[in-house]
Amino acid sequence: MMEVLWSFAQTLLATLRDVLPIAGIIFGFQFLVIRKPVPNLKRVLTGFVYVLVGLALFLQGLEQALFPLGRLMAEQLTAVQFIYGLEKLPELIHWSDYYWVYIFAFAIGFSTTIAEPSLMAVALKAHEVSGGGIGVWGLRIAVAIGVAIGIALGSWRIVTGYPLHYFIIAGYIIVVIQTFYAPRMIVPLAYDSGGVTTSTVTVPLVAALGLGLAETIPGRSPLLDGFGLIAFASLFPIMTVMAYAQLSAWMTARAKRKAG
Repeated sequence: MMEVLWSFAQTLLATLRDVLPIAGIIFGFQFLVIRKPVPNLKRVLTGFVYVLVGLALFLQGLEQALFPLGRLMAEQLTAVQFIYGLEKLPELIHWSDYYWVYIFAFAIGFSTTIAEPSLMAVALKAHEVSGGGIGVWGLRIAVAIGVAIGIALGSWRIVTGYPLHYFIIAGYIIVVIQTFYAPRMIVPLAYDSGGVTTSTVTVPLVAALGLGLAETIPGRSPLLDGFGLIAFASLFPIMTVMAYAQLSAWMTARAKRKAG
């Protein structure tokens, strides 16, 4: 128990050190540039304490649960005994033997994105400023499907060993083409959606999964193959959000044509 408390105290101090510069900039501009008192100062300071404690607890949870869990799942799903029922690797390994890895990657990508606090905030704001034109759940599901596809494809890349840059270049070519045909209103939101997915909940599990796969699959380098999975989680939501908007626009135009 004392070891856990000591570890949490260290995490809390590290979080305080990281957050203090942000607080210094905000309060510095408020008092030195704007030269006005902070409205509801007591409430702001209380919220600041909540942020510190919440971040520290979250980071502690990542270290003790999410990181080890992601690595453990990767090790178990790529274990020779689980895939082949053997004690040693066969001479010929096929990428399709790792289908449970792809299913797990898809599921974990979808579920972590749905739970992502930053995506919830963006979806609520988009719904608010669009006057209800952009659905909260529609946007969240579109982004989650994009992350799920991206992580599953990224896991397949790690298994097969194909170069990362081929996938990223091809993906951004598709994004550029989609940008010309997607509704103008959704394009900035789609680009932002790719950024908010790589946040507090998704990144730890995705990073642990990628490193775990690269460490357990023969012939893979954790440095060269283990990283890059988060890039897939950032890229593919851009495609799916624009595709969601294009599909919605097409369905609306079709309904109008039928009504006419």
